[in-house]
Amino acid sequence: MGHTESKSLIAEKRAIDAAVSGLPKHFRFGAATSAYQIEGAALEHGRGPCIWDTFLADKTRSHSGDTGEVACDHYHRFREDIAIMKELGLDAYRFSISWSRIFPDGTGEVNREGLQFYNDLVDELLSAGIEPYVTLYHWDLPQKLQDRWGGWLSRRTLYAFARYAEVVVQELGDRVKNWTTFNEPEVIIAGYIGNGMAPAYDRGDVAFHVGHHLMVAHGLAAKKIRANCAGAKVGIVLNFNVIDPRDNTEASRVAAHNRYERAYSWYLDGLLNGQYPAQVVAELARTPALPGVRPNPLSGRKSGVGLSWIKRGDMKLVSQPLDYMGINYYTRFVVDAEGHDYVTADVARTQMGWQIYPIGLARLMDEMHRHYKMPPIYITENGAALDDTLTVTEGGGKVNDPQRAKFILDHLSALSTACSAGVDVRGYFVWSFMDNLEWPLGFAKTFGIVHVDRTNGLARTVKDSGRAYARAIHRHKLRRG
Repeated sequence: MGHTESKSLIAEKRAIDAAVSGLPKHFRFGAATSAYQIEGAALEHGRGPCIWDTFLADKTRSHSGDTGEVACDHYHRFREDIAIMKELGLDAYRFSISWSRIFPDGTGEVNREGLQFYNDLVDELLSAGIEPYVTLYHWDLPQKLQDRWGGWLSRRTLYAFARYAEVVVQELGDRVKNWTTFNEPEVIIAGYIGNGMAPAYDRGDVAFHVGHHLMVAHGLAAKKIRANCAGAKVGIVLNFNVIDPRDNTEASRVAAHNRYERAYSWYLDGLLNGQYPAQVVAELARTPALPGVRPNPLSGRKSGVGLSWIKRGDMKLVSQPLDYMGINYYTRFVVDAEGHDYVTADVARTQMGWQIYPIGLARLMDEMHRHYKMPPIYITENGAALDDTLTVTEGGGKVNDPQRAKFILDHLSALSTACSAGVDVRGYFVWSFMDNLEWPLGFAKTFGIVHVDRTNGLARTVKDSGRAYARAIHRHKLRRG
């Protein structure tokens, strides 16, 4: 047994050395969460309902009827959670603000109790030596804005978001310098074009309308952040996956290219180049304007888009300089000539059915570096939902999850490769700090490096993967001196 353990430790040490060898000296190691998935306290201290409260109130929409009403109870246990972060040696913590905790109706009167929670959270992080990275919107729109205006279908929501951003930054901007406007616009759009995510609007022709509104809202919020926070660093978080053709036929290559451009390139082109790709423009031109939006034939001329519902000045707002780009990376998709997913059974996959493909992260970084003038990059989410078993021990508990530890170290190694090749990557946030509510999939999908025991008062147990991550952080600190 001792010999086996020794070999295991030697293998891990080698993996850690490979993981951190190419990372820059001031690289930040962190963990990420989102408000609705962990906070709980949904009915406390003035918080208003959000679209996910409404969506999951229909018990047929979630695994075993799970909701965010209690979640991980981070709202009451954040000091305990931050103590674990400090123990693991995290440099940074990425979390989101609940809009409906600040403005219960989305607009109107500010809820001071909601702001106080985030004041206390930030102060506790700073006292632990952990830098806060704040995301303003992680999918949880106040329900009143969905009811009143149709949520992100309406430009009025854009200005409400800018006001919300202004209030939060005025409150926290003396201590928080790293701000993200949106997390994964792609998934926000999914709630409007289908019925599997909130608000389940289920209208397929509004994808780019909603997406463009999100981009404009990002621009409006970025201006508010910079106006109210000296030294602010402003970014946005996008979800990227590798998309490969099934084979080397022209049809498969075109299908893979078109899917990548439609899903991802249009964000990068809009944000970094001030215009959307030709394929997206063509699709936009075929879709009707939103109800209640009057065409303006003069709008869009300076944007290079020329679509009547894109207003003059929109693309200038969208393409303001970014201080950083957040990239969430989880998997690779393989598509056939018709653009459909082609699934093979000969690769390792997570609980989500996602292929484990670490080298894809280096490929993505290289692709972006070659085709765009990228701002500094943070990997703002990367992790694996895997089956975990809590073993009770004398010390309390243990979760042996070597596959997740390997997942983290292999992806850090891919980042080391990218950094060594000249890509400016500043940090890595594992998803997630703790097992949480995976939206309609409930608590069954466990991504955390900290186990949350839902049968024992939500007791926290650091998994072996969390310990391995901590050792990698420590090793990097020793290397950088």
